[in-house]
Amino acid sequence: MNSTVILLDRAAEKYGDKIGYEDEWESISFSQLRERAMIIGTKLLKDIKPGRTVSPVIVYMPKSVKCIVSYMGVLYSGNPYVPIDNNMPLIRLQKIINNLKPGAIITDKEHIGNLDEIDLGGAKAYLYEDISKGEADISLIKEKIQGVIDTDPIYIMYTSGSTGEPKGGVIPHRGVIDYAKWVVETFSFDEDTVMASQAPFYFDNSVFEIYGCLMCGGRLVLIPEVLMKFSLKLPEFLEEHKINTIFWVPTVLINIANSGVLSKHKLPHLKIVAFCGEVMPNKQLNIWRSEHPDCLYANLYGPMEITDVCSYYIVDRPFEDSDPLPIGKACKNTRIIILNEENQIAEIGEPGEICVIGSGVGLGYWGDAEATDRAFVQNPVNPYFNERIYRTGDLAYIDEEGLIMFLGRMDSQIKLRGNRIELGEIEKAAACIDNVGRACAIFHAEQEEIVLFLETAEEFVLRKINMELLRYIPRYMLPQRLVTMEKFPHTANDKIDRITLRKKYIEEK
Repeated sequence: MNSTVILLDRAAEKYGDKIGYEDEWESISFSQLRERAMIIGTKLLKDIKPGRTVSPVIVYMPKSVKCIVSYMGVLYSGNPYVPIDNNMPLIRLQKIINNLKPGAIITDKEHIGNLDEIDLGGAKAYLYEDISKGEADISLIKEKIQGVIDTDPIYIMYTSGSTGEPKGGVIPHRGVIDYAKWVVETFSFDEDTVMASQAPFYFDNSVFEIYGCLMCGGRLVLIPEVLMKFSLKLPEFLEEHKINTIFWVPTVLINIANSGVLSKHKLPHLKIVAFCGEVMPNKQLNIWRSEHPDCLYANLYGPMEITDVCSYYIVDRPFEDSDPLPIGKACKNTRIIILNEENQIAEIGEPGEICVIGSGVGLGYWGDAEATDRAFVQNPVNPYFNERIYRTGDLAYIDEEGLIMFLGRMDSQIKLRGNRIELGEIEKAAACIDNVGRACAIFHAEQEEIVLFLETAEEFVLRKINMELLRYIPRYMLPQRLVTMEKFPHTANDKIDRITLRKKYIEEK
């Protein structure tokens, strides 16, 4: 069997009535999860008209156990699931549906009314409360699953493209199965593993959590959405649920570190602190390491077009605030090459584009062959056989120890007055300044100026900031404008919302 449902089948047989997933409303065992998922899979198989190899199924509900049941149910129907932000504007949802042409949509009573306002393109909308009840046709499911191959898509996740149109990254079953194995092996997960889920399910960090627990028989506790707005309360939640593993975006970890709550609220059960999605500043990482020195800290890296993560670095030594933090080495079944501007392998220390090869590489963008052909290409340094790579658009170099050192996006590398500048280097330097929480540098091309945004309660002036920055970066990299605010705007994934900053403070000026 090449479908990822093999992980659920094994978990249900091995761990049975053990609770695998819980939210603030309900909990579910592995055997219950399989039972309910098979009911959903049966109904989808009977209702979705054949005619395509796969028919994607949108899951349009708030993050919950019901979502996980729905995802697994879609997989039992032999189709890929599509996690959707239930708070997205209907205009964007319409664009996704137009691109996806889904076979069905699973939603709840609160959101089904929204679907009346848009064109579903013939897709049938199901209430979760209805589709999850009834009986499963095991023989029908087995017959369908036997035809699934490991390169078939397991899920499609949408992100904004450079044109503003949503792009759906398609990930294969093989990528998730290999990745889940790597996660469990690397972090020594077992049935005593208890994770606290921070990431929205339409953000691929959730793959680590959902399938990591499925592989090892651990338990995934979904943090209530309202609690994510009060990060100072999160340590209490971790202690109350005896959480020993977290895989969060740096923003949440930074907010907790800056608040001082870690010195007042110890987390005796916590063993693993992993992070991915943005650069983790050493200043806040060092606070975590100082207050909880016995934890394992891991810096993970991977774009949406990869099965969540393609490289990792286990933090094994102290780092100064201004030091670069490696993103490490490639995960198992993955190879990473750094290509320079001549499409050759970059030398040690030479910047180039991160390119990924392996089972975790996605299949492309759903319904967008042109964008797929631009990003998923033949390896230019391999003329001997077909070898597909994903060009990430991220810059990095290999250091003397063979570790990958992240530099930032290729589109964040600018040229100003003849000097090539990495905006990420300015941000890293600014984050080292006392009383600065986070930093964001944006280039205003029309005015030929670098605008530096600081998250701080202090009333800094540009001259003082630039004097501090000169300790870390050359004069030609200094910003020409400064904007300070107590809290940055964030995206739904808890990353800095750079688009909002640009529109509000640069384009409108």
